[in-house]
Amino acid sequence: MKKLLCYFFPGVIALLLTVNVRGQGLNPQAQLKLDQIVSQAREWVKATVLVAAVENQNRQMPAAYASMTQEKWESLPDADPFVRAFTTNPAAEFLKQKKTPTITEAFLSDASGVKVAFLAKTTSWSHKGKPKHDVPMSGLTWQGKIEVDRSTGGKQLQVSVPVLVDGKPVGSLVLGVSTSALVGE
Repeated sequence: MKKLLCYFFPGVIALLLTVNVRGQGLNPQAQLKLDQIVSQAREWVKATVLVAAVENQNRQMPAAYASMTQEKWESLPDADPFVRAFTTNPAAEFLKQKKTPTITEAFLSDASGVKVAFLAKTTSWSHKGKPKHDVPMSGLTWQGKIEVDRSTGGKQLQVSVPVLVDGKPVGSLVLGVSTSALVGE
């Protein structure tokens, strides 16, 4: 029996890792819906308005952005003109057109992880150093785990895709996806 467990155990670990990385508790139909949303997001990040906004900020970050800290960011109310500028720029307008009941949040970041545009104020000013930004900056898609989002208060999971220029990542787009919408609750 001991021998059988030794051979069986690695398979169980591999299975658990696969579920942890991919499914995050989603049933196959919900994962398929999420995969379709990720495919749509890969198309959205090709839009000139998003690519141009990211490239422009990568070239010349405004001084006010460079001096922003997480502490300052947290102290700003949603209605502050600095925050509102991220919800009213052309890239944000594009994101608003893509919002659905399933997509609960969206934010676009430059190469350094600093925000370019969003639907609503994010919890963090920069996501550099976090998988939701760093994985897309390596050219890959990232999928987070199901959690209650501090920004929206809803149960969701996040996915992110790279913004590419000539096949190279220059930024990231993160979407918050409602799990209840995915599973049809």
